[in-house]
Amino acid sequence: MDDQLRIILIILVSVSIFGLLVFVFVKNYIKNKIDHLVKIEKDKKSK
Repeated sequence: MDDQLRIILIILVSVSIFGLLVFVFVKNYIKNKIDHLVKIEKDKKSK
């Protein structure tokens, strides 16, 4: 029983860390993309 519980906890922690990393990368990518699009729109309006 202890081995099963340990394996389950290792899997849960690994999946949580992986999910957190993916979330951070996607969040930063989307933020950069939105900032880029806003800059393009501002440039269009100023011309």
